[in-house]
Amino acid sequence: MRRLRILVLMHPDCMPPDSSDGYAAEEINKWKTEYDVVSTLRAAGHDVHPLGVQEEIKPVRDEIEGFKPHVVFTLLEEFHYQTAYDQHIASFLELMKVPYTGCNPRGLVLARGKDLSKMLAHHRRVAVPAFAVFPMRQKVKRPPRLALPLIVKSLNEDGSHGISQASIVDTDEKLIERVAFIHERIETAAIAEQYIDGRELYVGVLGNNRLKALPVWELQFGTMGGARQIATEKVKHDTRYQERVGIVDGPAEDLTPELAERIQRTAKRIYRTLGLDGYARIDFRLASDGTPYFIEANPNPEIAKSQEFATAALHDGLDYPGLLHRIVALGIRRAKAGVSVG
Repeated sequence: MRRLRILVLMHPDCMPPDSSDGYAAEEINKWKTEYDVVSTLRAAGHDVHPLGVQEEIKPVRDEIEGFKPHVVFTLLEEFHYQTAYDQHIASFLELMKVPYTGCNPRGLVLARGKDLSKMLAHHRRVAVPAFAVFPMRQKVKRPPRLALPLIVKSLNEDGSHGISQASIVDTDEKLIERVAFIHERIETAAIAEQYIDGRELYVGVLGNNRLKALPVWELQFGTMGGARQIATEKVKHDTRYQERVGIVDGPAEDLTPELAERIQRTAKRIYRTLGLDGYARIDFRLASDGTPYFIEANPNPEIAKSQEFATAALHDGLDYPGLLHRIVALGIRRAKAGVSVG
């Protein structure tokens, strides 16, 4: 790839240092994705400008007009302290007619709501858990069709935010308590889903029109004891806990080739159904009867070198610089095609 001017948007608290030497694992974990992306693209010879963005859009416009990037690599997961506002950054970049990486605005909106994404996937004959949504400031009453146990989550937050062992409820009293927790602590509507007792599987998908599904990846929970094997905040983000109990991710073993291919095909179908492009991770729970249940779609997932998207790509023969260049090329190609699905 020719030398490019690349503007990298990120949260101000995630601005990485020039070197990771001397930092503890907990510190590196906060900005590992930003560090890996910036350092790798620079090592490939590109002119890379990191920019912290949170409350004001003007710095983005100023940087676009002054730096004149060939492409904007967006690592923003929120704007103005709201995760739901990441779509507005993509929309702004489209209005500025600047190529950008990752998903288009409409795809971000459709994937954000766990209820809407499940309804659309179900319409395309994808298996989804039964669920009910509990809006803010409304009485919580479990529909009779929704059998316990359930797992209660924020309707539109990602990164396992607000998920713990207490998220799995087996009585109506516990359901009411956990929904209240989501409403009061996370400050969003809650969704209660049928709890699928099974394996946690991920499939990365790359592409705009022609899609490539990465190998089926599995989150393995190590020696969590009697705890339910779910991707809690602690499981996903606490590096000390991960090391202590042996939480790792890697290729999903013991899947028949037919089942693995079925899961990859389903991931592509969900990707297209939600209008995603660029790159995304599709999350499943594999039940004991072999049914892969769609849990959620994550456009623009974490792509640190050690995260499952990058490690699955490497397992498939695509190294980290190659992955980042593929993501950049997809953003530029979408802009050249003049296609806006936002």
